[in-house]
Amino acid sequence: MKIGIIGGSGLDDPKLIENYEEKEIETPFGKPSSKISCGKISGVDVCILSRHGKNHEFSPSNINFRANIYALYMLGCTSILATSAVGSLKEFIHPGDLVFPDQFIDFTKKRDLTFFDKIGEVRHTQMSEPFSKSLREILIETSKELGYKAHNSATIAVIEGPRFSTKAESKFFQNYADIIGMTSVPEVVLANELNIPYQTIAMSTDYDCWKENEEPVTWEIVKKTMEENSLKVKNLLIKSISKFKNPDLDYIKNSIKSVPNFPKEGIIFRDITSLFLDPVGMKKVIDIMYNRYKDKKIDVVAGIESRGFIIGSILADKLEVAFVPIRKKGKLPREVVSQEYELEYGKDAVEIHKDAIEKGDRVLLHDDLLATGGTMEAAVKLIEQLGGEVVQISFIIELKFLNGIEKLKNYDLDSLIKYE
Repeated sequence: MKIGIIGGSGLDDPKLIENYEEKEIETPFGKPSSKISCGKISGVDVCILSRHGKNHEFSPSNINFRANIYALYMLGCTSILATSAVGSLKEFIHPGDLVFPDQFIDFTKKRDLTFFDKIGEVRHTQMSEPFSKSLREILIETSKELGYKAHNSATIAVIEGPRFSTKAESKFFQNYADIIGMTSVPEVVLANELNIPYQTIAMSTDYDCWKENEEPVTWEIVKKTMEENSLKVKNLLIKSISKFKNPDLDYIKNSIKSVPNFPKEGIIFRDITSLFLDPVGMKKVIDIMYNRYKDKKIDVVAGIESRGFIIGSILADKLEVAFVPIRKKGKLPREVVSQEYELEYGKDAVEIHKDAIEKGDRVLLHDDLLATGGTMEAAVKLIEQLGGEVVQISFIIELKFLNGIEKLKNYDLDSLIKYE
C-alpha cells in the first residue's frame, strides 16, 4: 500500500511525513509540478506532490496533470487522495465544510484528458463511478470520529480556470452540481485510466458568486479559508491513512503459521514454510515486491540461506538480474569472503563467492525474517567488502520487538509483515 497525496491550495507540507526524501521524477509526459516527498504517515508509505508547484507557480490550466499522475504511478502508488479548494453551490455546504465528491461534470476546455491519445492506442475508460467508494467510506468514517462537518457525496463541476465564474455561470452550475473547482478533472480521469483508486478531499472556501448576500469569491478569500482550515485536512489525512490496509498483506500474514513454544518454551515461531505451500500467497508476495523494486536500479539480488534463496531467486528472475547466494560457513566451493557475526551464545559466519559482486553493483539483499539483524548486517558487510552498494534490504517478516532494524537503520529496509 502506497498512498499518493496531491496537495491542493494550502496543503503541500512535507512535514506531514516521517523520514521523507524528495524525489525528482521524469515521466514520458514531462516533469510533474514539483519534486515528490516520499516517506511514511502512520506506518503507511506515502508520496506527496504539490499540484500547483512549491510556490503556487502553476495555474490550473498550466498544470501538467499527466506528468503528475504518471509520476505517482511510477512510484508505485496504489491509491490517490487529492486535496482541493472548492466553491459551494448549495446553501447547506458552508465555508470550512469538507466535501467528498462522487461525481463530476467536466467544463474544462483545453486539457489533456488521456494518456492514450496516439493513433492506434485509443482507450475508452469506464467512468460511471469515477471516484473511489472505498476511499470515500474511510474518509467519511474518519470525519465523523474527528467531529468534522462533512458531506458524504456531491457532484463537482470542474471549470478551466484560472478565472472564477461569472454570476450567470455560477447560477447555471447550481442546477447541476453541488460544488465547483478547477483541478479534479483530469486528475480523476487519468487515475482511472491507470486503475488507481482516486478520491478528492474538497474544502469548501466560499459561495462562488451566486449568493446575493456574500462577497464574490477572490483568491484572497480562498487562501484565507484554506489556511484557517488546513489543520483539519491534515488531521483527516493522518487519521484516515492509519486505517489503510493492503488486503494482500492480510492474506500473506494468514498464510504464515505461528508455532508456540518453538524452538524453546515461551517462543512463538513464525513458520514461513506454510507460505511456500500456498501458490496464491507466494504470487502475492512476489507481485508486491516486484512492484516496489521494479523502478529501482538493481544489478543483483542476493539471498541469505536458506529460505532467503526462494523469494530472492524468484525476484531476481522477475527483475531480470543475477541472483547471488549468501551461505553459512563451509557450504560454498571456490574462493569466498567471510564475515563473522555475534549470536546469543558465540559466533557464526556467512560467506559469498569472491567474484559474485562487481565493484559498483547495486544490490537488493533479501532474507525471510528480520530478528536481531546480525545475519543481515554481516551480509551487508560482505557486499560492501566486494565493492557493491546495498540499495535495498527486504524481508517477508520483521519481529519488531527484537529491534534488528537498529543495526540496519542506515539502509533502505522494507518488510511485508511486522509482528510487534
